[in-house]
Amino acid sequence: MPVASLPGRFGTGDFGPGAYRFVDDAVKAGFSIWQILPLNPLGYGNSPYQPYSSFAIDELYLSLDLLEKEIKTEHVPDFPGKNSNAIQYPEARKYRDKYLRKAFEAFEPDEEYRTFTEQEWVKRYAVFMAFKKANNFRPWTEWKPEQKDYPQHRKLDMTEYADEIRYQYFLQYMVLKQWLNLKKYADTQGLQIMGDIPFYVGLDSADCWSERSSFLLDKDGYPRFIAGVPPDYFSNVGQRWGNPIYDWEQIERHGFRFWLKRISYSATLFDIIRLDHFRAFDTYWKIPASCPTAVEGEWIEAPGYQFFNKLFEEYPDINIIAEDLGDLRPAVLTLRDHYRFAGMNVLQFTFNPYGENEVTEHCLAYTGTHDNDTLRSFCRNLPEKEKRAWRRWFSEREYEGNNICEKFICFALKSKAEYVIIPVGDWLYLGPEGCLNHPGTVGSPNWEWRMKDFSRFEKRVPWIRERIEEANRAPVK
Repeated sequence: MPVASLPGRFGTGDFGPGAYRFVDDAVKAGFSIWQILPLNPLGYGNSPYQPYSSFAIDELYLSLDLLEKEIKTEHVPDFPGKNSNAIQYPEARKYRDKYLRKAFEAFEPDEEYRTFTEQEWVKRYAVFMAFKKANNFRPWTEWKPEQKDYPQHRKLDMTEYADEIRYQYFLQYMVLKQWLNLKKYADTQGLQIMGDIPFYVGLDSADCWSERSSFLLDKDGYPRFIAGVPPDYFSNVGQRWGNPIYDWEQIERHGFRFWLKRISYSATLFDIIRLDHFRAFDTYWKIPASCPTAVEGEWIEAPGYQFFNKLFEEYPDINIIAEDLGDLRPAVLTLRDHYRFAGMNVLQFTFNPYGENEVTEHCLAYTGTHDNDTLRSFCRNLPEKEKRAWRRWFSEREYEGNNICEKFICFALKSKAEYVIIPVGDWLYLGPEGCLNHPGTVGSPNWEWRMKDFSRFEKRVPWIRERIEEANRAPVK
C-alpha cells in the first residue's frame, strides 16, 4: 500500500492520522509487513522510480495535521479535492506549500535541527531544490554554469538562495521526524515496514548533479547511455526508462561508497529493504541515449559479488529482499542465492491452471505488484480458455472465497512461500481503477490511485483476518 494512496485531508496520503489508522487496521487484519513504494521525492511523471534524491523524502508526505500540533500553527482547511479517487499532484503540492511555508515561519530551530542540517546529503539536496525553484524546476542540465557546476567549485554567492535552502532544511527535518515516529509506532504494534530502493536514480536528481563522476554522462551532463529493459511481457519495444547508467568502474574504485551510503541510510528508515531491479547487480541493459526505444542495447556485467561482499562486511545485519523479476539468466539467481536473499514470485505470471503449482519456501509470493493489473482485471482479461481452466482448477480444490480472486488470494496465503504480499487493491477486489502503474508509459493515470476513505477496507478486515489465520500466517501474540 503506497503511503500516497492512503486517505487524507489534503489530496494524498501522508505520515499523519491516516497512516496511523492504516497501521492499526493492518494489525487488526493480521498483517505483519507493510510494503510501501519509495518515499524519495517524486520526479518525472510523478514516478517514485525517477526520484530527485536517494536520501530525501518527498514533502508530500509531511502531515499538516501533525504540524498543527508540533508547531502550533493555524488549522488547515481540507483540500478541495480530498475525496477524489485520484491523486492531483500539482494541485495538492500547491495547496500544501502555502501552509508548509507558514509552519516554517513559526518554526524555532533547536540543536537537534542544527545537527541534522550539517549532513552532507541534506546540504546538497537543499541547494539542488533551491536552484530548481530559481530555474522554474527545469532540469539541472539546463541551468546556468555556476549553478550546474556548483558541486565541483562551490564559488557561487548563495545569499539569494539562503531562505529557500533553510526552507528545504525544515521540510526534510520535519518529514523525516514524522516518518521515524510513524515507523516506531508500527514497530511497537508488530508491523514491519518494507521499503523500496530504486536501482537507478533520475538524471534530474541531487545524486546525479552532485556525483556526476558516478554516471556515464557527456561533458554537458547528459547521459551517453540510459537504463531500461529489452522487449518483454509488458512491451514489445522494451522499456526505455531514461535513467543514466552507472559508471561501475568509477564507483568500485571509490569502494562503492555511493551505493553503500544509499543502502545503509535506507536501513535506518525501514525494517526490510527491497532492492528494485536486482538483476542489474548481475547484468544491466545499456541503451545508447540516441535510441528512441529499448530494443537496441546490450547486457553488461556488473560487479555484484564485489559490491555485496563490501556491503555485508560493513553492514552485516541489513535485511534485503531481491526483486528478481523478468527474463533472467541463471547467474542472477546464483547471485541471489549466494547471499540467501529471498526473491519474488508474482503468481499472476507463474500460476499454471493445468498443474499443481508448488511455490518454493524461500521467496515472497505476490498476487501482483504495482506494475501488474489488479487481480480482478487480470482474471477478467484472460482468454476464455484460460478462464475456464482457472475455474476448473479452483473448483477441484477447497479454497475460501466468493469468486476466483478471493480463492486465488487464499491459494497464495496457503502456499509454502516464506512471505505473502497482497496489494490492497486485490484485497478490495478493485478493477482497472486500482491499477498503480502501466510499465512502458509515463504520466497520468500512473501512480494516481488512492483510497478516498477507510470504509471499504475496514469492512474487509474481519474477512482478511479469518483468511490469514486459516493459513497460519497471523502474527503470534
